Amino acid sequence: MATAAEPLRAVLPLPGGAEGARVKLQPLLIARLTAPAGHFHRDEARKGRLGAVRDVVSPRERMNFPIVAFLVEHPGVGAVLVDTGFHAGVAAKPADAFGRAGGLLFKDLEMEAEQAVPGQLRARGMDPRDVRVVVMTHLHSDHASGIAQFPDATFLVSDKEWDAASSGNQLGGYFPRQFDHAFDWRLLDFDGDDADSFASFGRSFDLFGDGSVRLVSTPGHTRGHLSVVLRLKDREALIAGDAIYTMRTLRDSALPSRMEDEHLFRRSLREIQLYAKETPDAVIIPGHDLERWNELEPAY
Repeated sequence: MATAAEPLRAVLPLPGGAEGARVKLQPLLIARLTAPAGHFHRDEARKGRLGAVRDVVSPRERMNFPIVAFLVEHPGVGAVLVDTGFHAGVAAKPADAFGRAGGLLFKDLEMEAEQAVPGQLRARGMDPRDVRVVVMTHLHSDHASGIAQFPDATFLVSDKEWDAASSGNQLGGYFPRQFDHAFDWRLLDFDGDDADSFASFGRSFDLFGDGSVRLVSTPGHTRGHLSVVLRLKDREALIAGDAIYTMRTLRDSALPSRMEDEHLFRRSLREIQLYAKETPDAVIIPGHDLERWNELEPAY
């Protein structure tokens, strides 16, 4: 479909990099919800599309999960976000988060308007207008609902993700009204000559050219999903996004009920598992694991 946004190809590195830079990471909890446990870890005894449907409509166990975003403070760039979580308006109107179909799956929203990213930034003495860069792991509603809150930022997303989202639909998790704004959108081509490998990941970009923030291609959950590796003061952190819903996905290869491409999901999962093995001190943060979230420090 035609879009209001006119995204340009990303030219990297972005300005602001500093030799040897290390970043500060603050995980931001935006909301809590529940969903059928089978949405996150499918029943391997059930096969095919019908089995996936049964996993998510079953009235059996429901699982609490977080909606999250991440504040990254770079010494030369300033405030960088990874994902935006829900818009503040979702607290008053939950249907804006997932639409009617999603409302049948995701329930029990716990959120106050000030838990949206702008409120959390203001609570830290920061102006949301100071956010310079926003990296989107992907454009599903629970990660992209809050995009409109940062009109002055440069947004980065993979080209495959933009194509999927702009031609997708609500059943696929995409709501163009949430991301299709005439903002400064920059597209990453992980298949291009500019991409390089990093650690266990076959395709990556050094966002600021100083090794502090690396974007790594982890498709499968969506066509263009990416994850983010950060160089912290004393270790690394991997913001995995929905390449792994939970630590059980990482540990046991427990797959979710639905993936855009299972083969690519498994490949990305193997790259993350190898990264975890080779970088045992890294802080690994899955997309929707409340137990793991509660173990995280307020800041790294």
